[in-house]
Amino acid sequence: MTSSFPITTVLDLIEATLPSFNQPLIDQMSAEQQTPFRILVATLLSLRTKDTLTAVVAPRLFAHADTPAAMLALGEQRIAELIYPVGFYHNKARSLIAIAHMLLERYNGAVPSDLEALLTLPGVGRKTANLVRTAGFGLPGICVDIHVHRITNRWGYVATKDPDATEMALRTMLPAQYWIPINRLLVTWGQNICHPTSPRCSTCPVATYCARIGVTRSR
Repeated sequence: MTSSFPITTVLDLIEATLPSFNQPLIDQMSAEQQTPFRILVATLLSLRTKDTLTAVVAPRLFAHADTPAAMLALGEQRIAELIYPVGFYHNKARSLIAIAHMLLERYNGAVPSDLEALLTLPGVGRKTANLVRTAGFGLPGICVDIHVHRITNRWGYVATKDPDATEMALRTMLPAQYWIPINRLLVTWGQNICHPTSPRCSTCPVATYCARIGVTRSR
């Protein structure tokens, strides 16, 4: 890890470029002030599923149920039908039923804002928990998905083996004002510029700051 990397300069340059691209679905939902439960459900549906599909499936599900009680009333099979063809839709339907049960039994039907409490929910890992905390409640958290992990390592800002380790590293070094927006910034950047296998280095406005660690081919 390096404290010499100009993270503020780089993230500000990315922020200035971002209006050219579509924003991640969960950030759009957050801007619309949708409920934490909707954000939790949409985040789970989006795992291993493109935003373009989640953006169709999530509203279809919410038209029938957007509270834990209503989700339970639908039942696992009906949920699976409504969320098809998202990835692992049967498993996700099962998780949504289990989450609805737990929210009603432990939290009076409300989604908790506490990170550790969110991590007790079935199917919720650190990425999902942090995204619900930041996008659903506007509370501090660092949501590290594969884009955030890949790009911060590619820059040489961190040197970590997996997203959880990247989150812990960023918690020690990332300026607080970027905790919430870093996921929105780097997910959009990863989808449009800093691709996994062939990043667009020739047109990247932050290329001069990037160590290009692990990059073997670029455009």
